[in-house]
Amino acid sequence: MHISELDYELPAGRIATAPAEPRDSARLMVVQRRTGHIAHHQVHELPDLGLVKAGDLLVFNRSKVIPARFLGRRGQTQGKVEGLYLHTPDPSRPQEVAVLLEARGSLRPGERIILGDAAELELMLRGEGGQWLGRLHAQVPMLELLEAIGLTPLPPYIRKERKAQHLPELGAQDAQRYNTVYAAEPGSVAAPTAGLHFTPELLSRLGAQGVGCAWVTLHVGAGTFAPVRSEVLQDHAMHAEWFSVPPETMRALAETRARGGRIIPVGTTSVRALESLPPGMSPSPDLPSALELPSAPDVSSASELAPPPESPPGTRGGAGDFRGYAGWTRLFIYPSDEAPFTFRFTDGLMTNFHLPRSTLLALVAALPGVGIERLLKWYGCAVAQGYRFYSYGDAMWLV
Repeated sequence: MHISELDYELPAGRIATAPAEPRDSARLMVVQRRTGHIAHHQVHELPDLGLVKAGDLLVFNRSKVIPARFLGRRGQTQGKVEGLYLHTPDPSRPQEVAVLLEARGSLRPGERIILGDAAELELMLRGEGGQWLGRLHAQVPMLELLEAIGLTPLPPYIRKERKAQHLPELGAQDAQRYNTVYAAEPGSVAAPTAGLHFTPELLSRLGAQGVGCAWVTLHVGAGTFAPVRSEVLQDHAMHAEWFSVPPETMRALAETRARGGRIIPVGTTSVRALESLPPGMSPSPDLPSALELPSAPDVSSASELAPPPESPPGTRGGAGDFRGYAGWTRLFIYPSDEAPFTFRFTDGLMTNFHLPRSTLLALVAALPGVGIERLLKWYGCAVAQGYRFYSYGDAMWLV
């Protein structure tokens, strides 16, 4: 597939610069994949629409967005540097961190970036696309430092749109609204956006109707939203991201299948976490005995700033005889006539409207009964109906 096939036009002003208030007042475009029928609702109507029923299971990504964006100064020239913390490649060396950096003029190994009053980042190894491996010189770990100096890592397109509308690039509400109400495990540098629309009250109403709720974690990295630069979609290389599926979720998946219910991930990151489970991992108690958890990657070259997918995956015990799973994923789901992707845990999907030429758009197009031509037609309908797009925008439900 050529990347231009994932292109579409979005009129000016359709990028949402702020979230819906309240969260569940966001619009919801419901699409019947079999018939192509489209209906327009709001997220708070979910319990009344019959889209999820007793016995179905909603799966949410509970990763929490950290204040990963930071501003610094070059030690020698005092020039401004903007950065984004990505991850700590090796937990046994917590002072070594992978970051994205932007500055005027070329940054060089050995330079020091001043962060706040008592911290410096020594640049060690240059990667691709502005990525660096650095050594932190500070009295506290990077995540603790970011709590003091970090900023909410809103996507650049939101900050750019706000600037065009003469709005502040970052608001006081962003730290709270760019996270889901159920976020629990810090680690993401971008929000799992479909989940932003849920409130405790909405979750409670769905639960009262017998709709199940389960959790996965996929720490969203910059690679999830990185533009596809290769002309052929299949040539794009996904960045590795850490994910885990706990034993209680494996049990919920098995029980849902046993009673004939549907598994409906909320967001593409939940899809990737579930579909990244190895082929031998099925939602049943007959899982293999526990293996060792992934070893820490050895960062020895610029190409290894992201954790390698070859790290051995692992299972962990719990929830009776069920096993959870944790590991790295580079899973790339895209439409293919020759070898269509087999979805094992995705019977429907709630998702936001995604950027053109993105891996997220490709994933949605790969769903059975969708395809890129139909998906772009539905996006055209959303544009015509005035839907708000991207991270703070509205949502669609694919039945």
